[in-house]
Amino acid sequence: MTVQLTETTVTRSGHTIAYRDSGSSSGAHQVPVILVHGMGGDSRTWDRFARAVAAQDRRVLAVDLRGHGRSARAESYLFGEFGDDILGLCEDLAFDQVDLVGHSLGGHAASRVAQQRPDLVRRLVLEEAPLPLRPGDPIPNFGGRLPSLVELWHATTSMLRSPRAVWAFDRSMTASALTQFHEPDPSWWERLPNIEATTLILRGGPAGMVDPVLLEAAVAAIRDCEVRSFTSGHSIHRDRYRDFEAAVLPFLNAR
Repeated sequence: MTVQLTETTVTRSGHTIAYRDSGSSSGAHQVPVILVHGMGGDSRTWDRFARAVAAQDRRVLAVDLRGHGRSARAESYLFGEFGDDILGLCEDLAFDQVDLVGHSLGGHAASRVAQQRPDLVRRLVLEEAPLPLRPGDPIPNFGGRLPSLVELWHATTSMLRSPRAVWAFDRSMTASALTQFHEPDPSWWERLPNIEATTLILRGGPAGMVDPVLLEAAVAAIRDCEVRSFTSGHSIHRDRYRDFEAAVLPFLNAR
């Protein structure tokens, strides 16, 4: 797959968002696939999967979120703004319909796009996207578990393979993200039934970051939703790539 690095000014938010684009597919009716990474990463986390998607004659774009990779830093990192950036990119490129695949923070951003523009998102994949709290929910504690040897190995090798992602990441967003993660977001839950996309939620098991109680409530609210569970921890596409591809590629290509 030939991937070109492109930059565009997202008019919806006014921020410059970088993305890599495989270019147009030969299938006139093929829906573009947009891949959105998690916090602290960049678009290169999707290289292997992007090649697999492009091999299916699909146009695929891998995005750098604001404050990550080659995208511009920002004064604000509200969760809704990440979603606006992705939506703005779709509008700039005049996409009528897209498939969205997002990991962690990227999955949450993708869910917001599907809520705001139900007509735009055809298929939605949420990989280990932490679900917002509802009023009265206890704050989940994921800090008590130690990373597995596999997670430590992949985290270390990822830093060695992609040091640019580490250096480009705007660490000022970390405190903002933690604050938002610990605050209830009733509006997100109210808009959840707006999602019309056929949805696949990927959960990394007990070592992941998806609360099972919140997951049950989310699945009940989304009209067409399937859950696949793994035992990989938070990064399924990295630590269990073959299983990830086997689950997601057929889902994206289903008619």
